[in-house]
Amino acid sequence: MRQRVNAENHLLPSPLDTLIACITLLCLAAAAQPPVIAAEVVETPYTAQKAVFDFYFDDPEKIASALYWVRSLMNPLTAAPYDYAPEDLELKVVIHGTEIVTLAGQNYEQYREAVERMRYYASLGVEFRVCAIALQDFGYTADDLPDFVTVVPSGITELAHWQLQGYALIQPQVLTKKQRNEDIR
Repeated sequence: MRQRVNAENHLLPSPLDTLIACITLLCLAAAAQPPVIAAEVVETPYTAQKAVFDFYFDDPEKIASALYWVRSLMNPLTAAPYDYAPEDLELKVVIHGTEIVTLAGQNYEQYREAVERMRYYASLGVEFRVCAIALQDFGYTADDLPDFVTVVPSGITELAHWQLQGYALIQPQVLTKKQRNEDIR
């Protein structure tokens, strides 16, 4: 291939090099423009769900945030366009970490809001199952817990059992939020 030179003996770009440079400049110019914001909204064809939530937290206060995971599963399914009745959903929460203390009668005033939210979800059919091993480790008995709770032999075994029955395992990741939504928008 012959290289082209101008009168001053400078190499000239080939037509292909010129085309590539133009395309590159157009791409860079397009990339510099803000993207058009028009996300597609879909209605995934959800079916009635069977899920078991694994509550095992290093701080009992985290149960309040974890309960939003239950809400985030229930609310879309019980609203339009799905309109499932709460009894169509099979949801279980296995509690086997420090959050057990939120259920102890002696701590009710401190954790009233979380306990009443659990009571509300239980009235909608969500089952709250507490690990007997962890209960004993914390020095509590079934008599220390609210009447909407069921004590099971083992939290880990309970999780495995329900997964073998076809329940999806959901493990809420409760992180410490360091910024307000308004500050990071």
